[in-house]
Amino acid sequence: MSNTRESMVVVIADPASPELARTLDMAGYTWKALATDEAGGDHEPAGGWSGAIVDITSDPDNGWSFLRSIRKQGDRAVPVMLLVGGGQLDDLGHRDELFDDFCLAPFHPAELEARLRHLLASDIDVHRADLVEYGALTLNLETYQASISGRPLDMTYMEYELLKFLAQNPGKVFTREMLLSRVWGYEYYGGARTVDVHVRRLRAKLGEEHANLIQTVRSVGYRFGQSRWDS
Repeated sequence: MSNTRESMVVVIADPASPELARTLDMAGYTWKALATDEAGGDHEPAGGWSGAIVDITSDPDNGWSFLRSIRKQGDRAVPVMLLVGGGQLDDLGHRDELFDDFCLAPFHPAELEARLRHLLASDIDVHRADLVEYGALTLNLETYQASISGRPLDMTYMEYELLKFLAQNPGKVFTREMLLSRVWGYEYYGGARTVDVHVRRLRAKLGEEHANLIQTVRSVGYRFGQSRWDS
């Protein structure tokens, strides 16, 4: 995948973790691991950093210090992705002005890549973006953005993934177990109820007029849109 980004800074206890390095390399990013005291120095590209990944799982003081400093640098806001451990979630609420998005570690590579793509959407050429369209619904697969009747939808990563999967398979009926396997990709803690919760949230965000795009098939599961026999 070709990217127009000049560089991305990864701030951790240098070097980057093997999992993070592999994810960035496979996604085609140009990146550099830096310590906090180096971040504003000679390593910054001429056009500035396209974005920052700040890993606070092992050295939170270092990470938060860098975040405070990067937010003070000029008028150009650097989009920041935060990597956090489960025990650090309570620290995010009163510091949310320091970062733009966060991902829980250990992370799934596909989730981190998708979140980065969304975070850096302004740097991506979307003229030839792959779109999924069904009626009033439009999904941009390149920027992970969605809209209904021109109204942007604010969705979580997994809400978007579920809606994308359903919209790419209109008229087909999927059991909850099939959706867990195909969308979540593993035995997700919470079981089939997780699917029901996400469907309920998606219907609310689609709005009353379009909520029936996701239909309940009694005693089976869910179906998106009309089947070929309904039209």
